[in-house]
Amino acid sequence: MNRIEPFTVHASDEMLEDLDDRLARTRLLPDSPRRSWSGMTADYLAELVASWREWDWRGREAWLNSHPQFLTEIDGAAVHFMHRRAAAPDAPVLLVMHGWPHSFALQLDFADLLPDMHVVVASIPGFGFSAPATGPLTERRLATTMHTLMTDVLGYSRYLTYGEDVTANVSDLIAASHRDQVAGILVTHAHFPTSTERAALTDPLERAFFARIAAFHETEGAYGRVQETRPDTLAAALNDSPAGLLAWIAEKLVDWSDTPHADPRLVERRISRERILTEAMVYWLSSSIASSFRPYYEGADDPGPIPAVEVPAAVFIQRHEWDYPESLARGFYRDLRTFERLPEGGHFTIAEVPAAMAERVRDFAATVW
Repeated sequence: MNRIEPFTVHASDEMLEDLDDRLARTRLLPDSPRRSWSGMTADYLAELVASWREWDWRGREAWLNSHPQFLTEIDGAAVHFMHRRAAAPDAPVLLVMHGWPHSFALQLDFADLLPDMHVVVASIPGFGFSAPATGPLTERRLATTMHTLMTDVLGYSRYLTYGEDVTANVSDLIAASHRDQVAGILVTHAHFPTSTERAALTDPLERAFFARIAAFHETEGAYGRVQETRPDTLAAALNDSPAGLLAWIAEKLVDWSDTPHADPRLVERRISRERILTEAMVYWLSSSIASSFRPYYEGADDPGPIPAVEVPAAVFIQRHEWDYPESLARGFYRDLRTFERLPEGGHFTIAEVPAAMAERVRDFAATVW
């Protein structure tokens, strides 16, 4: 079994002094005239920067460290994870994986609501306190790493799996590849066929859904193209400017969450200001913004065809994919136990509506464990 070492989040006084100095010298700009909507405005960024300077990081650091965290080495790189065991040894086991631009920290409130389950919240390689992988960071490799963590490192013989964004395909791959060890899969980012498979679709609802998604990416996907084609240029700016890093991350939390676009501050109905600042702080302390771009240019979001998932599945359609056709889910998740369109919750589903999702996870686990 791989060696496991305890991990503690800690920012040195020197790091905090440097951060405050940089934030104090932030050169804020006004909003550009006649610009299109985005999840960030000059006024909101100024508020966030001021809040970051006044924030009790030591208190938040203690909260993070109240969750047992560890490091282990898998495939030549250090992998960070939170692992909290339930009182009952035979309790259900759940693997939780984040995507971009969030971190393990955004998913801890959800994990806290499942004390009756063994919960692992992993930092995928190159994000937060997990070291970057050596060699290409593909989704198939991520699936192998996460399955190794659950089985060879932690010794679980069966577990449930859940992923968001980049790790949605990872979760699908784990469930499709390890039927004997995956008891079930929970989904809020339902499976997307490959571009070749989409071209062959004939169902009008399925074709309309992907046409809408394609149109959305035409206007809203520029961030991904930059991270794919000019990752180091962007990362140089964000790794040097905490205000820039905060703006880049918070904008996505606003844009992709289930909140009205009338005012970016409304995101805090779903994701509090403290949680937004925590995400920025994890990236700042770990200098991981550059390595977090790797899935975009190494093709980790294009794993090729994924075999159908045969294990029990519960699919909850989040609000940003509200029109995802049920036929697609039934064609891919062959043992679909639940298909529900969520009344609330966007891209960061378990962070936005943690109580509602914890209840759904507990109900699903009771039927398959």
